[in-house]
Order: sequence, then structure tokens, then C-alpha cells
Amino acid sequence: MPETAFINRMPDNLGTIIWTLCYTAVLLGISLYGLHRYHIVYLFLKNRGNVPQPLAKLEKLPRVTVQLPIFNELYVVERLLESVSKLDYPQDLLDVQVLDDSTDETRELATKLVDALHAKGFDITHIHRTDRTGFKAGALENGLQTAKGEFILILDADFVPTADVLKRTVDYFSDPKVGMIQTRWGHLNRTYSMLTRVQAMFLDGHLLLEQTGRNRSGRFINFNGTAGIWRKSCIIEAGGWQHDTLTEDLDLSYRAQIKGWNFVFLPDLVTPAELPVDMNGFKSQQHRWTKGSIQTCRKLLPAVWRAELPLKVKLEATMHLTSNYAFLLLAAICILMQPSIAASTNGSWGIWRTILLDIPIFITGSLPAIVFYVVSQRELYPRSWWREVLYLPALLALTIGLAVNNAWAVIQGMFGVTGEFTRTPKYGIQTKTQSWKKTKYSVAKNLLPFIEIAFAAYFIYFFVHEVAAHNWLAIPFLGLFASGFTYVAMCSLAQWFPQLRNPWRDNEEVLEA
Repeated sequence: MPETAFINRMPDNLGTIIWTLCYTAVLLGISLYGLHRYHIVYLFLKNRGNVPQPLAKLEKLPRVTVQLPIFNELYVVERLLESVSKLDYPQDLLDVQVLDDSTDETRELATKLVDALHAKGFDITHIHRTDRTGFKAGALENGLQTAKGEFILILDADFVPTADVLKRTVDYFSDPKVGMIQTRWGHLNRTYSMLTRVQAMFLDGHLLLEQTGRNRSGRFINFNGTAGIWRKSCIIEAGGWQHDTLTEDLDLSYRAQIKGWNFVFLPDLVTPAELPVDMNGFKSQQHRWTKGSIQTCRKLLPAVWRAELPLKVKLEATMHLTSNYAFLLLAAICILMQPSIAASTNGSWGIWRTILLDIPIFITGSLPAIVFYVVSQRELYPRSWWREVLYLPALLALTIGLAVNNAWAVIQGMFGVTGEFTRTPKYGIQTKTQSWKKTKYSVAKNLLPFIEIAFAAYFIYFFVHEVAAHNWLAIPFLGLFASGFTYVAMCSLAQWFPQLRNPWRDNEEVLEA
């Protein structure tokens, strides 16, 4: 009877309906963030000619404190202090603080280097803490108590500032409302490996398009944690460095701008830095940034909406602070992908679903990422951008491969899980022949690579399935999912076995401090 047939089909129909609703909701969420990328590109293109200029030239150069927060930076601390000693700024107007929380030989090396610079006439102090209360934020706040400068230049250990960085920035502080000036990060080792090339493209998109578009259109931006100069009074008025999130830079940035301070981003002033060369170091950095941004979102987004700010500022701040939720949505897509493929082969419904859902979602979800990074590479490398964008498939695959790592960070941030500020190991590597495998530093192991292997096997199976079914439309996307998880998982596990050699890079040379 028809009634019996209908009842027998109800569980299947109900399951399909529930899955379709979940799948559509997740894809719509991803599309929202995708469409926002179009908006960022629009803001950048519209405002890139609106170059900020100093209000006036300072009649007298101000005193500047250079803060150098370090923790176990054996391979890069000497390079850092050498670059700081070359700053083109009157020595009697500089004081340098080495904020050292190190627990290894870095402490002794830093002491030796500081003594050498002090003997040359530099006003430099080595401040070593026996505990890491507040981690980097705690070290910065501790140093601020004795900082002599009206302005504070902050540099992480892996950064190499240009000699003219201060003379090209201090005049912007002639505007008493300017609280912070951010330079754009460069990449010392961009061509070291595919991983560093893709990271550079990731960062270029944020540091060029997002920061420029937001800043020049009157929206909030963030201090990137380093390579920026703060007005000391701005830090104090905004409540100082706080360590209840893992992104103290983003936290202070929003508190200061809510208070009415203005920031300036200078994309043409580049401060080079070293990119992580190992997968686990990169994942650890991504986890910290992602978790910290969600913590800051929970802490400050309500304050943004309570503040007397233009609606455009509140909306953009919301998209900025919640942007990493996209990784949680991406992880959900990975779980929902199996029924989506089954549905796509299910007769006429599969065709209509592709036309009405999959194609529009691609245009609003995936295509914006491609446009976003192509625009950034064309702007930065007008003569060679086409060679850079050849790495776009690898970038998309790596983004997918990070889904588990970063989704877990989002969940921890959502539920208030605290944790230690885990530094990203840096090795002073700049040439392709150098290897990090025989260094003293490594990232703690965890179980995430095994989850990533499971997802890799999951998508390899469906990739093969779709090839056998001649479903050519799905194959490129499944290939990105399969390759992304495989690459991230294999590179992560490879670090568990440092005896494995890369014949093009690994040699008997040991990196020197």
C-alpha cells in the first residue's frame, strides 16, 4: 500500500532532509566568509591610492624604547641584536630592552651580546624573568614599567628591521590621535620550500589586502604582534598588556581603537622575518593565532557593539574577530562530505543540487579565495605574480589540511580552555641548503596527525570512487581534500623521525647559534 511505502521510506527521507539542512547551513556560512573576501578586495582596490601621510614633521626626534621579547631563541637572537644595533637613529634617543624569559643557553648568549653592545655605548638592558607569568604579554608589560621612551618599537626574535624603520615612522605620531604604526612583514626565507611559499602567500593576503583595505577605509586593524611602533600612553590608556588571551596583540589593538586611538598601516615599509620551516611549528603557530582570536572575540566583540562606533566598523570588526570560525565550518564540511557525494550521484536531484547549490557555493565560497590571493600577488610581484599563483592549489590544499588543527583551536577558544603560549621554533634558516632537523628545538607531539591521516584516507577513498564513477566535476575538489590532509599529516609525522633525510637539504652541517 502507498501508506506503507511512505512509512518505510520516512527514516531515509528524514536523514536526507537533516543532512541537506546541515550541509546547506555550513556551506552558507563558508560562503558568507567567502563573500567577505570580495569585500576586502573591493576595499583594497578602492583605497589603495589613499596613502597615509604624516600630519607634520616632528621638530625634535622623540626617545624610543626598543623591546625585544625572546624565549629560547638560540639561533636568531644574535641576528636580532645586530640588526637593532644598525638602526639609523640617534643613539642617545634609544634604549633597548632584551625581555628574556629563556630557560636554555639563550640567556648566557643574550647576556654576552648585551654586554658587547653596552660597551659600544648603547643604552641596553637584559631583563630576565625566572617565571613566564603572562608569557609574551607579561614580558612586555614588565618591560614597560622601566621603558624610557615615549614610543615603543616591538620586534620578535626572528625579525630583521631595516635601518630606517624609525625615521620613516615617527613623524606619523605628529598626529596626537595616532596610537600605533604597523609595518608590513616581509619573508626572509620565502623560497625555502613549498611550505614557506604558501605561508608567504597566506600572510601577503592578510598583511596587504586586509590591513590596507581596513585601515584606509576607516575600519579597525590589528597590531601584528611585532614590527610595529606604539605610543606608550596609548598602551597605558587602553589598559596595558593583558594575558587572558593568546593573542595579546589583537586584544590590545581592539581595546585601544575602542578608546578612540587611530592606527596607521604602512604596506610599503617592510620588516623582513623568518617563516616557520617545519610543519609542526607552523601548525603550532596557527593553533595559537586561531585560539587567541576566538578568545579575543569572546572578550571584546560585545564591547565593540556597545561602543559608539559607525555600523561599518562594527560589522567589519565582527567579520574580523569571527573569521577563524570558518575552520570549524570547514571541518564540518569534511565530515558531511560523504553524504554529499552520495546525494550527487542520486539521479536528477544530484544534477539540480549541483546547479542550484554546489556551483553558487563555489562561486561565493572557493572562488573568492582564488581572487583574494591573485590580487595580493599581482600587487606585490607585478612581474612574476603568475609564477607565485601556481602555488594556489597548494595553498587551498594546505588550508583544508589545517582544518582539524585549527578547528580544535576554535573549539578550545569557544569554551575558554586556557593554555600555554607555545613559541614557534625559529632556526635562523634563510638558504635552501640549511636543515632544521639537528637543532635543539622541536614542537611537542600530539595525536592530531593520526586524525589527519584518517581524513586523508577518507578522501582518497572517495577520490578513487568518483574517478571510477566518472564524476569529473567532483574530482578536483576531492583531490584538494585528499592531498591537503595527506601533506599535512605526513609532514607532521616526519618530524617524529628526524633520522629521515632530505637528499636536497639535509647534510652534516649543524646550525650554529
